[in-house]
Amino acid sequence: MVRCDIPEKETLVIEHLILDFNGTLAVDGVLVQGVPERLRDLSSRISIHVITADTNGTACAQLAGLPCRVEIIGTRAQDLAKLAYGENLGLDKVAAIGNGRNDVLLLKNAALGIAVIQAEGAASGALSAARIICTGINDVLDLLLRPHRLTATLRN
Repeated sequence: MVRCDIPEKETLVIEHLILDFNGTLAVDGVLVQGVPERLRDLSSRISIHVITADTNGTACAQLAGLPCRVEIIGTRAQDLAKLAYGENLGLDKVAAIGNGRNDVLLLKNAALGIAVIQAEGAASGALSAARIICTGINDVLDLLLRPHRLTATLRN
């Protein structure tokens, strides 16, 4: 579990991390350098789920051997599929990370939604729905590995 106390506001207790793949964990279907190590470190604290439409068809191969569950979703109602997955886990215990339009509902409804802007860009709706915006996936994962950073960002 990752716990983050935000003074005068709330306490976040994160048990699940839901990530998009393309544009979030990967650029052009290839994992961003540094991601595997961070996912391994995080997996001792929270369960990791990658929910993706797998645009490049590389998610399973790129994530093979890493401590995460991979769910490939269909081409229709991807935003609803991602939200339903989060609801099944309990949105109040979910941190969600994404960059696409199909991540908006999950980012908005998760206990913690973080949008990431990298080489593939980010949908404006994802930026609006997120509580935090970062410019690199390793920075996002480091927020969860070092929750005091979350406190500093989210405090009043």
